[in-house]
Amino acid sequence: MKPNKNSSRGRQEGKKSTPLSRKRKPLDRKPIKKTTPKTNSVSKKDESSGIRLNKYIANSGICSRREADTYIEHGSVEVNGKLVTEMGYKVQPDDVVKFDGTSITPEQKKYVLLNKPKNYITTMDDDRGRKTVMDLIANASKERIYPVGRLDRNTTGLLLFTNDGDLAKKLTHPKHNVRKLYHATLDRKLDLKDLEKLRGDVVIEGRKVFIDAVSYVDGEPKSEVGIEIHSGRNRIVRKIFEHVGYKVNKLDRVIFAELTKKNLPRGRWRELTNLEVANLQKMQ
Repeated sequence: MKPNKNSSRGRQEGKKSTPLSRKRKPLDRKPIKKTTPKTNSVSKKDESSGIRLNKYIANSGICSRREADTYIEHGSVEVNGKLVTEMGYKVQPDDVVKFDGTSITPEQKKYVLLNKPKNYITTMDDDRGRKTVMDLIANASKERIYPVGRLDRNTTGLLLFTNDGDLAKKLTHPKHNVRKLYHATLDRKLDLKDLEKLRGDVVIEGRKVFIDAVSYVDGEPKSEVGIEIHSGRNRIVRKIFEHVGYKVNKLDRVIFAELTKKNLPRGRWRELTNLEVANLQKMQ
């Protein structure tokens, strides 16, 4: 019988050893469980440290983010020598990005306001050798900045320049109702009946023109008229007055997106303040 007890004790000892060995296994796994989340979090942090490709392109002054998406989709962008068509691609600090074969880098955002004089055209350059607005702001920024919208050659007043493609798109799209106030000097006094016509429905070239406000300029002859619009159509203010039989002799933009000519002489420029930039970016 004793051998049976010993064998029984041996089996019990064997049973005790098995649970102990099983208890040690979870302890062995604990370091693995702790380190796995850390590895994953580092990976996610790396992915989130970059900048979306469309924003990278917009920050380089090429175009807006929305336009950048189109360029990406159509194969205009390479990263580190490889074509990228993925919209959400994240550019890392050491990546080399090329747009149409030319390397690009994000630039510091610049915002310059010019009080444009006459006889300058709103274009980057002119093959006929005419003076352009770029001549006036040549020393304003080392970054490449572009005019937001246009003023024709003989129109004076406020013109904004920037390399912020998203903001430029917002300021030129009619749906944002960006305020533009002009002071027009007509070839003769504006009759009251014609003023009232401009306060009604005005259709030019088959399209309705939305005139936000129009009135005589206080303290000036009735040939001096203030007109507020948000349309960006070419020469639209001149066409509005031609529509009721008047010629615009002088046209000056005095307000653009709540920016004014205060303390800004004709032909001079200044950088926007941080508050002015913030207000523009808040516009809906």
